[in-house]
Amino acid sequence: MFHKNGPTFFELARQAMVSVERGYDLLAEKFDYTPFRTPDAILDRVFDGECSPGSVRSAVDLCCGTGAGLLRLRPLARESIVGVDLSKGMLERARVAAERAPGGAMVSLVQGDVLAHESAAPWGEHELATCFGAFGHILESDEPRFVRAVRASLVVGGRFVFVTAEKGPSPAELGFWTTHGFNAAMRVRNALWSPPFVMYYLTFLLPRATALLEAEGFSVRVSRGVFAPPFDRYLRVVATRRR
Repeated sequence: MFHKNGPTFFELARQAMVSVERGYDLLAEKFDYTPFRTPDAILDRVFDGECSPGSVRSAVDLCCGTGAGLLRLRPLARESIVGVDLSKGMLERARVAAERAPGGAMVSLVQGDVLAHESAAPWGEHELATCFGAFGHILESDEPRFVRAVRASLVVGGRFVFVTAEKGPSPAELGFWTTHGFNAAMRVRNALWSPPFVMYYLTFLLPRATALLEAEGFSVRVSRGVFAPPFDRYLRVVATRRR
């Protein structure tokens, strides 16, 4: 649908009718050719002025997918990086991406649900944590659990770096109708079909993300103007664990 090497309409439809884990196992090989992956134009600039090569001992990418974030994390870490994801298929692709990245940090991959580890993460505590393009897979009711999982993944003083928007598009924009229409269709699908496939747009926007993070002992710093058009509406957020 999106690229000659990407999934067909029928492959996407099949993915949408199974669980999140199975769906991404099916899509893993072609995921990087879809618009669902965080654009390189964002990933290439997200650490500008914030993290330099070798500036952290270790880092973790939560819900790492095919490893686009790990590719950028490896040069920043002196010792190790960890990718965590629910899908075995996505992790297989992530290993290829991470190991071809510059830098000598050891690469580890963990298959698991980040929401299951709110107090002690089996992948350890790190100086830097990231999560790109996965907030839509976390229900609003589960976002406090997700923030606690982020906290468990960081040492005191560690940073959680992510990208979000202050608010969604206005009704005058096509994106408003596209995102709200998609969300409505997904709610109908999940009401009628099991297992549910959790994927919604306009989640973990800045006001709610800030409130949840501060409630868990993070200080939050927001940077505007990091990304060039057409991604200039997006913000870089750095949340530092204070306790």
